[in-house]
Amino acid sequence: MPYLSTVLIVAVGLALGLAVLAAVGIRVFRSLRRFASTSRLVNDQVGDDVGLLKARSAALRVAVDQRRRTARDR
Repeated sequence: MPYLSTVLIVAVGLALGLAVLAAVGIRVFRSLRRFASTSRLVNDQVGDDVGLLKARSAALRVAVDQRRRTARDR
């Protein structure tokens, strides 16, 4: 029985350590989830902007090509 107090101290310390670890793990998991959501939104927005830029570039190429053709036909 002389080791009972040591065993109790170790058990309480282990329980507190696991509780702190769980709390930190939950916070990290929530932060990662928020980051993933924000990253997804940013990637979608950038993808939309890139698509619009490609469409504008294509329209500009078509317009320049049409203008060159009409200049040649004169």
